[in-house]
Amino acid sequence: MNMESNVVIRSSEPLRLRQALIPFVCIIVLGYFAYHAVYGRLGFISWLDIQNRIDLLAHQLADVERQRQQLDRQVALLRPESLDPDLLDERARAALGYANPGEIVIFLDPPPVGPRSAR
Repeated sequence: MNMESNVVIRSSEPLRLRQALIPFVCIIVLGYFAYHAVYGRLGFISWLDIQNRIDLLAHQLADVERQRQQLDRQVALLRPESLDPDLLDERARAALGYANPGEIVIFLDPPPVGPRSAR
């Protein structure tokens, strides 16, 4: 018997396919994680949206705090211990719609519902 006749010849094609399969799977997995790192629910784009929302809400909070401080100052002026007669007169005229005879009234804001005439 000749030993050379029993030699099996293997093609290198399955070996190449196996060698290419591992990097291909790694690239797919890496692409999956990269996509979700950018576009996922907790990804970079979502993080930017959250940061923009935080900035917007911080500006709104600052505006509301300024308005509250202004209202607090006005309320403090209306307290009995620090009553400002001019502010009281202004508020009473605005709320009741009164004016002294001979005064000229200029409305800067549109009149409220059911406009009252100056008295």
